[in-house]
Amino acid sequence: MPVFPARKKLSTLIAALAVLALGPASAASAKVLKKPTWVSKVTITEYYPVPEWWFVGARVDTPGLDRKSRVDWLYSARGVSMEGDGIGLDGRPYHISSVGRSGWITQKGRRARFGVGGVFSPFWRAEGYWKGPGGQVTFPLDGGGWYAGKGKRYVAASDITFAKGRSRPLRYYRSVAVDPRLIPLGSLVYVPAYKPLNKDGWFRADDVGGAIIGRHIDVFRRPPDSSSDSGRYLDGRRIFVVPKEKVASYVRGARVAGNGVIPPVPRELQRRSVTRSR
Repeated sequence: MPVFPARKKLSTLIAALAVLALGPASAASAKVLKKPTWVSKVTITEYYPVPEWWFVGARVDTPGLDRKSRVDWLYSARGVSMEGDGIGLDGRPYHISSVGRSGWITQKGRRARFGVGGVFSPFWRAEGYWKGPGGQVTFPLDGGGWYAGKGKRYVAASDITFAKGRSRPLRYYRSVAVDPRLIPLGSLVYVPAYKPLNKDGWFRADDVGGAIIGRHIDVFRRPPDSSSDSGRYLDGRRIFVVPKEKVASYVRGARVAGNGVIPPVPRELQRRSVTRSR
């Protein structure tokens, strides 16, 4: 049996663990930031458009698109319907347009539970798969044969759809996904830990995610060379947030905040952020 591409997290799997650490009450009670503020005890994860060539499934019709795609790239917990964005075998970007109402199931075909792990981990959307011996999830392989035994019954995709292009105008190492109940979309976010990676540590809150809750941000990065690279996971970090409505005044004023001097906002991020903040 071939090895299914192993990716531990990205925007939902590890994020779900962060939700447990934060606690639902804490997440629900988070208040939207109104002024430039240091935020501590932040969890930082990474996500990226997942490449179709990492996957092994047979190519099937793609709801919403006139193309065939590897089935595990479309529906598995490591594919586009989990990550949101992907890169097809043709090198073009694609994204999930509608997640539908199917939810997630485990490899054994049972309802998945986020944050629990083990046998309860999400493995597949509850659609677009074959039931194998014992009811477990299986699917045909691109080179022939089956992933986990020959499928006995196909559970067709219903209201999930995909589309061309990226889900949002995201930029590698400049965009982050946030919980808008804490950090408004369009805000500037300074992440000291990423200063060596993008030269200044500044990002823009351009995206959201169902498992990005409370003090958790997800950095949009380039796809790694291998599916075994699960991305960085940083916990207990400190970030500085300039809420969307304060961006224009902040970039015109001093770059000193609290007990630390913050690098100036880069010019290209200034133009983009100030223009959209007005």
